[in-house]
Amino acid sequence: MLYLVRMDVRLPDTLVGQARADLLAREKAYSQELQRSGEWPHIWRVVGEYANYSVFDVDSHDRLHEVLSGLPLFPHMDIQVTPLASHPSDVRA
Repeated sequence: MLYLVRMDVRLPDTLVGQARADLLAREKAYSQELQRSGEWPHIWRVVGEYANYSVFDVDSHDRLHEVLSGLPLFPHMDIQVTPLASHPSDVRA
């Protein structure tokens, strides 16, 4: 199942120094693991914002929730999920 997900990050001003660096390093490692597995095939930065649009390819709504809630930055994110379906005009379909 494909999902388009927008993630807006809102880190607290109190998260600084090594704690911030550690959190961001954990986030990068987790997201890259999911990219390598194929469950997170696309990620794009939103220009001028601390946000991204991503496409997830997972087996179920429950799996997507598990993946998103496992993100180390999850407590600091606003997330919008849009399930995707095939379009009848897609020439590749």
